[in-house]
Amino acid sequence: MVSPRLLVLADSLSFHGPDGPHPADDKRLWLNITAEALGGSAELFAGFGWNARDAWWSLVGDPRIWAELPHADAVVLAVGSMDTLPSPLPTYLRTGLRYLRPDGVRRVLRGAYLAAQPKLAVALRGKPAVLPSKLTVRYLDDIVEAIRALRPSLPIVGMLPGVHRAASYGYVHTARAAAAAAMASWAQRADVPLLDLPAVIGPHVLGGHGNPDGMHWGWEGHAGVGAAMAELITPLLAKAGPGAAT
Repeated sequence: MVSPRLLVLADSLSFHGPDGPHPADDKRLWLNITAEALGGSAELFAGFGWNARDAWWSLVGDPRIWAELPHADAVVLAVGSMDTLPSPLPTYLRTGLRYLRPDGVRRVLRGAYLAAQPKLAVALRGKPAVLPSKLTVRYLDDIVEAIRALRPSLPIVGMLPGVHRAASYGYVHTARAAAAAAMASWAQRADVPLLDLPAVIGPHVLGGHGNPDGMHWGWEGHAGVGAAMAELITPLLAKAGPGAAT
């Protein structure tokens, strides 16, 4: 495989560093570390708070992905972590705050929500989550089926949901265990290798070495995930062989 191309569908964990968001081509981001280790490049399609449903919507609605997919040598589904976060306010209401006018009303209501979110996360014990695990699995499966309909031999990998110590969520993450189990079971059925993200990033995040928000990673964390993902993808590229991209 000469200069493999990775197509990465991701959330903000893939473009956030210790001091905030960075351009997709920042060499310190894990996907670019993975690509460099493989001798190739990575194309990122991501957004703040993206879950598996957002990744599916992007796949079916973004013509840039349609253009990239025929040339990709592997697809990385780096979503699932945000699905497990507490969501005391329904997603459509929470995301709809940005559309409120006038600006003063939006700022007041957004501030009220941000203040209430950690308290509600604790009071409701992390329920409901952003996305139920059965829907996370459904959308991941839809993505894989759609890609394999077009590129049957294209390697696809994913990752288990990460961990956090975020005060903004009341340090609550009760939905993660069940979601991880559901994703692992699905991945085995679908033949999609998963990176054990908590095993790689857990000590970094939970030890307070990442972003002060308690969720995103520092550069050491990106380096660890990048190396681990390269190790996961390498044998898949070798198995696919040269000329796998069509």
